[in-house]
Amino acid sequence: MTIQWFPGHMAKARRQVTEKLKLIDIVIELVDARIPASSRNPMIDEIITNKPRLLLLNKADLADSNLTKEWISYYSDRGITALAIDSQTGTGMKQIVAESKLILKDKFDKMASRGIKPRAIRALIVGIPNVGKSTLINRLAKKNIAQTGDRPGVTKAQQWIKVGKELELLDTPGILWPKFEDQQVGLRLATTGAIKDTLLNLQEIAVYALNFLKENYPNRLKERYQLEFIPEDIVELFDEIGKRRGCKMSGGYIDYDKTAELIIRELRGEKLGRLTFERPVDIESKTETELEK
Repeated sequence: MTIQWFPGHMAKARRQVTEKLKLIDIVIELVDARIPASSRNPMIDEIITNKPRLLLLNKADLADSNLTKEWISYYSDRGITALAIDSQTGTGMKQIVAESKLILKDKFDKMASRGIKPRAIRALIVGIPNVGKSTLINRLAKKNIAQTGDRPGVTKAQQWIKVGKELELLDTPGILWPKFEDQQVGLRLATTGAIKDTLLNLQEIAVYALNFLKENYPNRLKERYQLEFIPEDIVELFDEIGKRRGCKMSGGYIDYDKTAELIIRELRGEKLGRLTFERPVDIESKTETELEK
């Protein structure tokens, strides 16, 4: 399955972001802590060039905490400040302004030495759809300013939002790239809900998710679906889960669509615990392989 999604408003968003960069001190990039590499849009690097950046690993409450620490170290080693946050509960919110100040200290010191009065930090907030930008903005502003939703593509326009006296945010619509060269990236995005389900083959996404769980979190898979053992054959595994959860059609046959929906819903709803779908070592191995080609 080739996953592609590039609505017209996203192309417009890219142009708008490029136009606003000259007004910006820092770019706050929001990613999904469950897929800290796959939820970073390589197009963002092209757009923001050398602007200072703060990377926020949102939805950290849904991610494997040990792997989140590994990802923060991974990005730190590459000169990118990364923080684990949860915009739903407010975890890590106070660190955002503090870290932004540290990153921009030299710039604001130079401005002060030239007699320029202190002003609020101007930040551009970017990220792919459904990563939680609107929820983050509302949490920072302490009121419902940005429109939120549990589906990708809710934010359609740019707006400036004041966060106290120290920070001004420019919100942008989520920008997803036109085509995923690495289909694993597309599958991870689809599994975590960054792409509208109506555009997907949910059975294929569920197969990817089950294979991932078999390899990385087998005990959780067995516990959740009360399996004595995990069948090697993916169809047998589907059958077993469908049977145990009553996902059947007339005649007693397993309803694979219903089973796939159940698996994806439970996985996203933390019924299988906190999950991270990629590790820094996976990205490093991939990069090494590409360099060898």
